[in-house]
Amino acid sequence: MDRNEERALIERAIAGERQAAGDLIRAHQRSVYAYILRMSGRPDVAEDIVQEAFVRVLGNLHRFDFRFRFSTWLFTIARRLYMNAMAKNRPAYDTDFVGSMGSPAGPGEQAVYTDERSQVQQDAIQTALMSLSEEQREIIVLFHQLDWPISLIASHLDMPEGTIKSHLHRGRKRLRVLFKDQSALALKLEGVAQ
Repeated sequence: MDRNEERALIERAIAGERQAAGDLIRAHQRSVYAYILRMSGRPDVAEDIVQEAFVRVLGNLHRFDFRFRFSTWLFTIARRLYMNAMAKNRPAYDTDFVGSMGSPAGPGEQAVYTDERSQVQQDAIQTALMSLSEEQREIIVLFHQLDWPISLIASHLDMPEGTIKSHLHRGRKRLRVLFKDQSALALKLEGVAQ
């Protein structure tokens, strides 16, 4: 949706049009949920934070400054809620749920193997992401999963672009090491199982 369409939708939602508020939520719900799920690793935390973020956004929609992007404002609110939740307690992630996201179920042995392989890969990605610092994890998720440009991430996190690039570089490097270590361990385990 372009900014003019989004502005019209926001203005209608501010005026009290429920359909417009619902459309605004539907337009952004998946991306905010995916972002918070990757950050927290827990679907229950992601659901709670996303719900609270939309409650706050809709309650304060009249304060939105149209000079800025709505998605940046929404993600900033969701991020603050996430950071507050993390300050209260450090959650563990639910490997079964994260691993099952996006895994198509199908009949036959090949489908089962494909599903299991996909789940193992998703578990490995989530485990690796959770081992990064929060800054690195957030920057990698925003850049690679949500396709945000460096400049927008820098603005969102209130950091210089060079710092964002640095975190992105170090995070990728750390992920490569983690995936290499996991691959080596998997090969060892495969050799023992045979």
